[in-house]
Amino acid sequence: MKKIFILICFFGSSLLFAQSEQLSDDYFKRGEFEKALIGYKQLYQKNPSNNNYLFQLIKTHQQLKQFAEVQQLLSERMAISENPQLLVELGYNYQLQDSIDIAKRYYNEAFLKIEENPNYVFGIAHQFEDHSLLDDAIMTYKRGMELNPNFNFNIQLAQIYGEQGNVEEMFSNYIDYIETKPAFINSAKRAFSDFVSENKENENNLILKKLLLKKLQSQPHDYWYELLSWMYVQEKDFTKSFTQEKALYKRNPESLSRIIELAVMTHDEKQNEAATDMFTFVLETTQDIDTKLIANQYLLDIEVENASEKDFESINKTYLSILKQYGTYEQTLPLQISYGSFLAFYLNKPQEGSDFLKKSLQLNISPFQEASVKLKLGDILVLQEKFNEALIYYSQIQANLKNSTISQEARFKVAKTSYYKGDFEWAESQLKILKSSTSQLIANDALDLKLLISDNKYEDSLHVALKLYAKADLMAFQNKTDEAIALLDQILIEHKGESIEDEALLKQAQLFEKKKQYGKAVTNYQSIIANYSEEILADDALYFLAELYNNQLAEPEKAKDLYEKVIFEHEDSIYSVEARKKFRMLRGDAIN
Repeated sequence: MKKIFILICFFGSSLLFAQSEQLSDDYFKRGEFEKALIGYKQLYQKNPSNNNYLFQLIKTHQQLKQFAEVQQLLSERMAISENPQLLVELGYNYQLQDSIDIAKRYYNEAFLKIEENPNYVFGIAHQFEDHSLLDDAIMTYKRGMELNPNFNFNIQLAQIYGEQGNVEEMFSNYIDYIETKPAFINSAKRAFSDFVSENKENENNLILKKLLLKKLQSQPHDYWYELLSWMYVQEKDFTKSFTQEKALYKRNPESLSRIIELAVMTHDEKQNEAATDMFTFVLETTQDIDTKLIANQYLLDIEVENASEKDFESINKTYLSILKQYGTYEQTLPLQISYGSFLAFYLNKPQEGSDFLKKSLQLNISPFQEASVKLKLGDILVLQEKFNEALIYYSQIQANLKNSTISQEARFKVAKTSYYKGDFEWAESQLKILKSSTSQLIANDALDLKLLISDNKYEDSLHVALKLYAKADLMAFQNKTDEAIALLDQILIEHKGESIEDEALLKQAQLFEKKKQYGKAVTNYQSIIANYSEEILADDALYFLAELYNNQLAEPEKAKDLYEKVIFEHEDSIYSVEARKKFRMLRGDAIN
């Protein structure tokens, strides 16, 4: 019983102690220093060996300009403790009273203590850092490493140099640390990413590349190739990144996964010439069938993206040749889906594409693979305007793979198909569910389509303009770009001033871009900005026009002004993060 009583008393005392410390900390944070002082005094008196209580008590006295009390506290403590951090504290107390010479004397005395015992380094340096005496902290860390080669304070030095804005020394210390701890490389990338940008002429970019190239020449370790490759990716210079990745692969020819990852990223950034070089290298290098199929498929996708109608027959022969070489079975299913889509959407042979994919369904494939085929079959049926049949395939996917991402994609296609056929009520009901989709892309697309329907269905009970717009949207999906543009023109003439006008202008502008009619696209975007500045599509128009000026029309100043408008006039826009990044790059900022 006595033991239980002692335990209860012990835990009760610990709880009160913790509460007292929390209360004192809260008072300090709120600037109620007199109240905080009472609490810290009690805590320190009960536990005089606790340095945290001592230093908090000192800080509180200093906030109240009670410097003499601090000096007395430190003198008493130094009489019984050899902790050199106390010398730094005493020096700082004099510095706060503008007695700089006396302060420096104590700082130097603390620094000399590490000559007696190098293990003091971290505590002394940390105390210097705590008072923003960064040069003293740097000197302490460096001397510690000189005295004991087993010490490594490169991380601490890098962080201090970063605070000082000494970017070259910061990079250099991180690099030195990687040399001893290669596993740190991903953490270093995260640290570097705050200081480099897409702008290859950015001074920080040039510094980092210089340091890495120097390391590569003297010590050609894998991690320097990897870091240099990463640096070129930040600049979107994928060709130079590929050079580093090839060198890395030749040193360790075990896996092409890094080059494939780079190639996919390059393709996503629409640098198709560089992506073609990478996938061709993969194709020529690998002996693995799966890897060959991935490379072949991407090469065909790139070829299709850049092809004109006269090239389609040649591409068709390539598809057939590859499928003949590798066969039509489970392993080549992605290529089969790609070919079915090519037949339908590019060769204008939807029935052939559909028949081809129905054969794929007879293979021994998983439910998810089956869903991928059915998703494409549904798309081909929409292309043919066989909406009800398409809805059957999409609904089967929803029923068989509930709550999966592909099921959510199928639900979105159900909504889009219903919208194409003019069943706006059912489409809207499906889109409401998808607003909370786990896929952000699907959720955003669902919200956009729902807003389009809800904003325009009430203005006209017959939905004349909305039906025309849905028809134009369907034509765009069917690659009938000219017909879609013409139908949108009809909307702009016959329904001028109605709520659908800005939607029609935006959709038409995107179709003009697809046909490389950039001047017409600019006119449409500018019309939305001028006449619909308070509407929901204003930020879309600003961002898309900025992208057009930046990427196609080589007018960066105009792009910069438009990115700035997105940032400051549309803070909640989904484009604000990218707009800020691109604005700062065009302005020549040193960091992202």
